[in-house]
Amino acid sequence: MTKLIIQIPCFNEADTLPETLAALPRRIDGIAMIEYLVIDDGSKDDTSGIARRLGVHHIVRHRRNRGLAAAFQSGVDAALRAGADIIVNTDGDGQYAGEDIASLVAPIIAGQADIVIGDRGVAQNEHMGPFKRRLQRFGSFVVRKLSRTAVTDAVSGFRAISREAARRLIITTEFSYTTDMLIQAGRKRLAIASVPVRTNMTRRPSRLFRSVPQFIINTGITMARAYTMYNPLRAFVGAGLLIALCGMVPILRFLVLWSMDAAGGHVQSLIIGGSLVTLGTLTILLGILADLIGANRKLLEATLEKVRRLEEMLAAHGNDIPEMDEEHGEADRPETLRRLP
Repeated sequence: MTKLIIQIPCFNEADTLPETLAALPRRIDGIAMIEYLVIDDGSKDDTSGIARRLGVHHIVRHRRNRGLAAAFQSGVDAALRAGADIIVNTDGDGQYAGEDIASLVAPIIAGQADIVIGDRGVAQNEHMGPFKRRLQRFGSFVVRKLSRTAVTDAVSGFRAISREAARRLIITTEFSYTTDMLIQAGRKRLAIASVPVRTNMTRRPSRLFRSVPQFIINTGITMARAYTMYNPLRAFVGAGLLIALCGMVPILRFLVLWSMDAAGGHVQSLIIGGSLVTLGTLTILLGILADLIGANRKLLEATLEKVRRLEEMLAAHGNDIPEMDEEHGEADRPETLRRLP
């Protein structure tokens, strides 16, 4: 019996949440049970109340706004505890067409993919301006290279995740989970597919970022951090070799002048070159150390996966495992409502 949980991260979405919930499917071929989960990320409006009155099966509420990445991870953890076989993430502003969830989960049901990304057709999407379309296409190109995947819309939040993939993914960024998740998935050799999906015109600006430059900077930092975390040897050794090669230029200059008996007064070239070569060598050594630490991280991730399995087993036997508030060390217990017929 395959259980699908559709999660909706929300921040002050009381106005749009009813329409978003109304568009979600009640029945999908190959899915025995569909439930909804709302993550209220510290909303100041009545988002949780609206979700409760509309019969949402599970509600997770953060005491304060912790960002989209934290909301996504909280939703995934709660969905796993609730026994989800497939998790679909969609936005609370109604940007994505709920009818396309059936297409989104089809590759997972067929056993062809671990993660499925909804491709919004950025190149021809009429709901995006020309500059945003070019920016999205360039960002997807960079993520494809970093993650070694064939994803065509890297920052699409409309995605489906199998239970096994969700257990293995750990969102480490505080900005947006989209690129971090793909780079992790590519590194962990999870099967990723893309399916075309439709979008609706959003009625409000994004709450994830205030301006396009801020989005570019934060996304760039997220991609660099995720890539370095999962490819430390390549990142540090590459940077170290580049620095060392730059250091060789002034050293060679000094040696050429020295062979011509004209090295006097050019000792600074030798000093600068030697410093750069030393810095490059230290960077390479840091890469080796980071790679060794990465091996320890893999053990920690394997341990976390086993802990998640244990939590799921306990939850299946009626023992609720509260989600911990990382900021205050207090329990943010998910509200699990009565399952609707």
